Amino acid sequence: MIQNNRLFLSPPHMSGREQEYIAQVFESNYIAPLGPMVDRFEQNIRDYTHTSNALALSSATAAIHLALRVLGVGTGDLVLASSFTFIGSIAPILYQNATPVFIDSDAKSWNLDPALLEKAIAQAPKKPKALILTHLYGQCADLKTIAQICTHHDIALIEDAAESLGATYNTQQTGTFGTFGVYSFNGNKILTTSGGGMLVSSNKELIDKARFYSTQARDHAPYYEHTDFGYNYRLSNVLAAIGVAQMEVLEERIAMRRQIFQWYREALRDISEITFMPELSDTRGNRWLTAITFERSDPERIRTHLETADIESRPLWKPMHLQPLFKNGSVFQNGTSEGLFTKGLCLPSGTQMTSDDVEYVCAILKKALQ
Repeated sequence: MIQNNRLFLSPPHMSGREQEYIAQVFESNYIAPLGPMVDRFEQNIRDYTHTSNALALSSATAAIHLALRVLGVGTGDLVLASSFTFIGSIAPILYQNATPVFIDSDAKSWNLDPALLEKAIAQAPKKPKALILTHLYGQCADLKTIAQICTHHDIALIEDAAESLGATYNTQQTGTFGTFGVYSFNGNKILTTSGGGMLVSSNKELIDKARFYSTQARDHAPYYEHTDFGYNYRLSNVLAAIGVAQMEVLEERIAMRRQIFQWYREALRDISEITFMPELSDTRGNRWLTAITFERSDPERIRTHLETADIESRPLWKPMHLQPLFKNGSVFQNGTSEGLFTKGLCLPSGTQMTSDDVEYVCAILKKALQ
């Protein structure tokens, strides 16, 4: 649906019950962080993902940070990570004074290349402590292979499922294969609380430790006692109420994102230079964003042309190993993510879009290709 004459990339889509649940929060006066809605939201995520422990937090970045902290990652440690991702996946490595080692993508998934992962482990100067694996744009990485590699080398797997809530690999939810999984509820995600995140794990001891650090590492005492330091990372009860309402329509939102992807694929099927982001067999992505590449045309020219029609689109992620911040960093690359970055574009994918909206975007896109 075009709002204010602009078609946004991925705007929030409320279920209609958010204000009802927020009203309950105000009536209870549990306004500050923690409260019944936080508990309920965590239970919703546990039930949906079939994981045993969930911790509601202020962001997915905070969740990754806590995962690294409780795993004992510290100064000088190596952390393997997807290069084709958002900086929020990587910044927590720096928070812990550890060193990221970037791994490129494969063409069949656009996600981390398992062969390069093996190479990075074999050539690492010391054993890496963890791998942060991103499921890009809501599409699953090769989880079976990657998880087996991590298990074989005794490397903790942290799944950055920030974009992939509801995506499955052999019917199992992303975020539940590793030691930790992380989800994001940022304003543009398929489920939004305006801002927020969730850390999940089958290991209760690790989640309890993360919970301790997320609330300023306060020791058990009637006064404020601290033998360690922590963070102010918990999600507020007000925002959790939004999440509870959003969970009620999550499967509808996933179905609509996948429908929008199909509309795009049908409308652009005759343009031979366009390739859509693939989906591995035995997986279901949530198609958070419809991502495409152009074989010949300049995606920036297409993006600016769409912008003149008040259509928001976005380049694919610039790989971390190409960022100035990591110009001297370690990377195992094959050119895949760099090629995708130079050729790719994300199209509007909000779940209030209609087939007419998709046709409109495609009509403007086709004009730009002429």
